[in-house]
Amino acid sequence: MPIRTVLERGPKGKRFVAFALDWPGWSRGAKTADLTLATLESYRARYRPVAELAGMVTELDAAGPLDVVEDRLGTSSTDFWGISFSPSSAEQDPMSEAELDRGITLLQAAWAFFDGVAARVSPEMRRGPRGGGRTRDEIIRHTIRTESEDFAKKVGLRVPENGAMTPDGLRDHRAAYIVAMRAYNAGEVKRRMRSWTLPFLIRHSAFHTLDHAWEMEDKDLSPTT
Repeated sequence: MPIRTVLERGPKGKRFVAFALDWPGWSRGAKTADLTLATLESYRARYRPVAELAGMVTELDAAGPLDVVEDRLGTSSTDFWGISFSPSSAEQDPMSEAELDRGITLLQAAWAFFDGVAARVSPEMRRGPRGGGRTRDEIIRHTIRTESEDFAKKVGLRVPENGAMTPDGLRDHRAAYIVAMRAYNAGEVKRRMRSWTLPFLIRHSAFHTLDHAWEMEDKDLSPTT
C-alpha cells in the first residue's frame, strides 16, 4: 500500500510541509513542494526505528511510495516554521478504536525513541540555527514541558509547571495523557478543541517529540567509533 500523504502549503507559498497520515510524527517541511516530498521520503529510514518500537516495522517496510491524497492550504505557521498546525480533512473526530490504538501506539514509540536518543547523545550540542544553541537538557525540557503543559490541555489534562520533569512525573504524565485522549474520543471531555482535533493532536505530539529527537541526533557531539 502507498503511504497516504498530505501536502500543506503556506498561504504565502514560503514554506511547505508534508506528513504521512497513518504514521504520526513522520513529517517534514521545506521551501518547495517537490523538496518537501523528497525530504519526507528521505526520513523514511529515520522513522523506521519508531515503527520497529511500535511493532509495525514489517508494515512500514512493505509500504509503497508516497501518495499525495490531499493538497491543502495551511496556516501562517506553515509559512513561518514549515510545520503543520491544523488538521487535514482526513483527521476529524471521532476516531475508531483501531485508529486510536494505532495512533497511541506510535506516539508511545515516539516517546521511547526520544528517551533513547536523550540517553545516548552528548550533553552539549553542536551549535546551529535551531534553538539558539540549546544543550541536550534544554531540548529535553522544552519538548516535555510543551507537551505536558500545553498540548495536554487540549484534552482536559492539567499538569503542574515542571510536573513532568522527573522520571516519575514523566511516566505519570504520559499515562494520564493517553487516558485523557481515550476519554476525549469517547466524548467524556465536555470542552472540545476548536481548531485542533484528536488525530491532529496525536500527530503533532509525535511530530514534536521526533523532531527534537532528530535534532539531538543531528547535533550530537559524541565521539564516533
